[in-house]
Amino acid sequence: MFDTVLVANRGEIAVRVIATLRRLGIRSVAVFSDADAGARHVREADVAVRLGPAPAAQSYLSIERLLDAAARTGAQAVHPGYGFLSENTAFAQACADAGLVFVGPPAKAVEVMGDKIRAKQTVSAAGVPVVPGRTDLGMTDDDLVAAAAEVGYPVLVKPSAGGGGKGMRLVSAAADLPAALVSARREAAASFGDDTLFLERFVTDPRHVEVQVLADTHGTVLHLGERECSLQRRHQKIVEEAPSPLLTPEQRARYGALACEVARAVDYTGAGTVEFIVAGGAPDEPFFMEMNTRLQVEHPVTELVTGIDLVEQQLRVAAGERLAFGQDDVALTGHAVEARLYAEDPARGFLPTGGTALVLAEPGGPGVRVDSGLLEGQVVGTSYDPMLAKVIAHGPDRAAALSRLDRALAHTVVLGVGTNTGFLRALLASPDVRAGRLDTGLVERELDVLTVSAVPVEAHAAFALSRLAALQPAGAVVDPWDVPSGWRPGGRRAPLRWDLAGPGGSRLTVTLTGGTRLRMGDGDEHDVSGEVVDGGLLLTVDGRTLSARTAVDGATTWVHVDGATYPLTELPPARLHAGADTADRTVRSPLPGTVVAVHVASGAEVAQDAPLVVVEAMKMEHTLTAPADGTVDLSVRVGDQVALDQELAVVHPRTTDSTVPEES
Repeated sequence: MFDTVLVANRGEIAVRVIATLRRLGIRSVAVFSDADAGARHVREADVAVRLGPAPAAQSYLSIERLLDAAARTGAQAVHPGYGFLSENTAFAQACADAGLVFVGPPAKAVEVMGDKIRAKQTVSAAGVPVVPGRTDLGMTDDDLVAAAAEVGYPVLVKPSAGGGGKGMRLVSAAADLPAALVSARREAAASFGDDTLFLERFVTDPRHVEVQVLADTHGTVLHLGERECSLQRRHQKIVEEAPSPLLTPEQRARYGALACEVARAVDYTGAGTVEFIVAGGAPDEPFFMEMNTRLQVEHPVTELVTGIDLVEQQLRVAAGERLAFGQDDVALTGHAVEARLYAEDPARGFLPTGGTALVLAEPGGPGVRVDSGLLEGQVVGTSYDPMLAKVIAHGPDRAAALSRLDRALAHTVVLGVGTNTGFLRALLASPDVRAGRLDTGLVERELDVLTVSAVPVEAHAAFALSRLAALQPAGAVVDPWDVPSGWRPGGRRAPLRWDLAGPGGSRLTVTLTGGTRLRMGDGDEHDVSGEVVDGGLLLTVDGRTLSARTAVDGATTWVHVDGATYPLTELPPARLHAGADTADRTVRSPLPGTVVAVHVASGAEVAQDAPLVVVEAMKMEHTLTAPADGTVDLSVRVGDQVALDQELAVVHPRTTDSTVPEES
């Protein structure tokens, strides 16, 4: 076994690999970019080496700098994690040339399976069924149009290189195919440097079932059962489980045998995953989709149901050891479900968020595991993948695992960074998910329902009482009368009022009277009280007591209460001309990023929907338009870094006397 291993990755997977290295008594080497200098994986490793600036091309994707870090620290092996260079043939070969062991399969297997066309041809020759389609090399657009007519619509256009859904297009009619091919080639070329396309028949009601395989260098190939990964957004997984609720034991054995044949077809060694697409109504007819020649993000669910540490097995195989168990020794116990915690906003098309993790609390307890790369106080930017952590739950059966995962997510607190936690809990509560009626289109169909997030009275009460507590000396009990906020004539306490951003950018006035009566807008009053306790606020609303956590970041107060998190942003005074309409005319950034274009000048007259500002993040541009006709007042310029929901511009109503609108 090795005595020093370099982990060529970052975030939660680097932390995960380091944990196994520590357990095995192996010295761990972390690498980091300038953006990750204080990151959790850096702190937990035995030694850490700076690679370079934040851009991945100058740090985590620099083969030269990674090899130099390995040489400087005496590493004997490199574990690539997933993403970055984990499936890069050149990196695997460069490690071998430098005398380093690449903890992964042979470069030849990575090369074959990295080309989806060659992969399908290889496994088809080995007798493994593939989705009907055309995978000829170098097909022109005319070839693809002709192939689609033969295969039959709907068809799925796919790039031969890469993954993650980039460049993929679902086409239901012949008239739509030419335009889809143009955009698919453009995106594939930009993402992977290769615009080669192929197409296959689209499987109706598709389910994504994958099989974990392990193979050593002594000829042993076995599988560790399957995972169901059908719950996806934008062709990327968000919830995974093992075993699949779709398969019978007999079907499980068949899928496993097919996966092992795929591994043997490319002389595979180490841990890998063979992915199948299957129609929900025909589980006896799996079709090979692709093979991931690395550790998968969702590997923890397999570890929990088998009791096998996959990272340890990767290391042992890479060191030349034989697998210490056979196929008959693999048993699945109970059920496990994983949810990916992303810094993203599902209600805004899953746009990445960002910010500083002001408060962090991760769940624990029996049957709960958290793989996380997050630290309290850490800045979450948009330079890398937005996944922050994975919350995994294991139980004696599927229902118990789902319930345990829901409670674990309810106790996951990240204040200061918008996450998808509420969306994940809504998804787990879906009747179809609970019943195991899954397919890859479920999330998109139900997205409007899954992203409904009305702010409850408890969150507004926590906001108001935390602001009240901040106005008085520190003490255990919030005293509503010990607040220097002024009195009304006649000795009555003047109420405290805040204008908060409501649904769709509207204004919601929250009023706290006497420190005990709360009203939102024109709604009913609620009896509220609060007590400051360690780590938060003990809150009572209409006789119901519960705990809340709050954190303030500029104009936004983050509130976690009753298992959900809400960012409540206080609005500045409305800048409206007397007699004008009261619609909100503020243009806010939908995500943190950089202003790359400004299309108008302050003071210009603009029409509704006219482009105003362009914000770029994660290599995607987002154009913000005027919410109404009027005169624009800009708050930013090209090159500015902007935060989530930061004001970019205000469009004032047009005035007849050309005067500047006054603040009211």
